Amino acid sequence: MVDLLLGLQWGDEGKGKIVDVLTKDYDIIARFQGGPNAGHTLEFDGIKHVLHTIPSGIFHKNAINIVGNGVVIDPVIFKKELDNLDKFNIDIVSKLFISRKAHLILPTHRLLDAASEAAKGKAKIGSTLKGIGPTYMDKTGRNGMRVGDLEFDNWKEKYRALANKHEAMIGFYDVDIQYDLEELEAEFYEGVATLKNLRFIDSEEYIFSAQDKGEKILAEGAQGSLLDIDFGTYPYVTSSNTTAAGACTGLGVAPNKIGRVLGIFKAYTTRVGSGPFPTELFDEDGETMGRVGNEFGATTGRPRRCGWLDLVALKYTVKINGVTELMMMKADVLSGFKSIKVCTAYTYKGEEITHLPYNVESEYVTPIYKEMKGWAKDLTKLTKAEELPSTLNDYIEFLEEQLNVPIKIVSVGPDRLQTIHR
Repeated sequence: MVDLLLGLQWGDEGKGKIVDVLTKDYDIIARFQGGPNAGHTLEFDGIKHVLHTIPSGIFHKNAINIVGNGVVIDPVIFKKELDNLDKFNIDIVSKLFISRKAHLILPTHRLLDAASEAAKGKAKIGSTLKGIGPTYMDKTGRNGMRVGDLEFDNWKEKYRALANKHEAMIGFYDVDIQYDLEELEAEFYEGVATLKNLRFIDSEEYIFSAQDKGEKILAEGAQGSLLDIDFGTYPYVTSSNTTAAGACTGLGVAPNKIGRVLGIFKAYTTRVGSGPFPTELFDEDGETMGRVGNEFGATTGRPRRCGWLDLVALKYTVKINGVTELMMMKADVLSGFKSIKVCTAYTYKGEEITHLPYNVESEYVTPIYKEMKGWAKDLTKLTKAEELPSTLNDYIEFLEEQLNVPIKIVSVGPDRLQTIHR
């Protein structure tokens, strides 16, 4: 069976930390979608690590890490990630495998991304400008270049033809983008040379074989369910399926081979970039969440927008993913709030509803809140569930009752040791 680990909000839920905590129980950690637009932060032994494309199990001695076919890879960023791991003496070649079917992000994909976003002006969607969207467009347009292409002699011709096509497309956007393609290509070729030192695999075949041997596999999602291309807050979404279904297509896992579905959410809600956010706060409470929670994007460094927990959205993502157990992150950030609010329903076009509607823009949706008692206790030093304050337990139990799924882990700090198992 393959277990899935997914973010249930707009990303930034703390998936990297949880994968790191759980890796000791798995033989294989596999990424199934997204690319360097994801930032998974892990913290241990006083060091903070940010990974973008490499699965979060890379720091564990025994786990094999796979970058699946649903992922898009930028060789330039990938090389930088590998360079950052140099000092940890990890045997990368025997620990990290890449699917031949994963698509490559070219320098011109990044330029197209920047041109497209600039042309949108005020209507921009808040892209990370990493070339993700244009790469997935080439994938569905059947023009893309894949990792497996690098094993054939004509890959440079293939690259040139696609890059020339992109340059012509950049010309269609009425924006002034300055770039030096030769310089960008030099970096790209260097990244490709590094990539070619790694082992390329037919990842679905590798995973079938691992399943036959009874090996334990954890599929690691990137971004969050509300950014899913089909089920997220479109068009302010990413270009891939971030939900459980994405693990089937992004790794070749059959639906009946999915075991546990671990859903991760923050005790409050955050969002980076543009797009609707019904429970967003513009007051002191929101400012406190951002400051205490150190809410800055791991990939872009942009400040995250903060707000109360949105149970309407969370119920939706729990159902769409078939979540079997929950993990609540950053409970420590809410310490000190006298009272805590939870959005339990919306007023949508004048009517009270408890499901996520087609449009959650603020002019149509007003959140309805339930208020609960907060807690003052500093949670960061706690190690046992019995030590949690009673009002936090009330909050957890209320959420479990509403979501009908058990909350198995409560995170009380960024370090892997600051994790309470219930």
